[in-house]
Amino acid sequence: MATPRVVLVTKAECHLCEEARDAVGRVTSALGLEWREELVDNQPELRERYAEEIPVVLVDGVQRDFWKIDEARLERVLRRAMAK
Repeated sequence: MATPRVVLVTKAECHLCEEARDAVGRVTSALGLEWREELVDNQPELRERYAEEIPVVLVDGVQRDFWKIDEARLERVLRRAMAK
């Protein structure tokens, strides 16, 4: 079973980012997975790429969701990734 890499791209003082942290945390915890957060504030390349879409969820480097995280969709994506 594969272990997908889950990254949440956020920025400081972002209320949607707070909600996204909670959503990603719930889904990954239920599946026994870890995730990490990348702040765009000090990373110009991330800020340029995702400026209008933050927060963004990446699974194995592929953008899977942004703004409001759909927990059911994220769970489906992660289950498929784990089955590989």
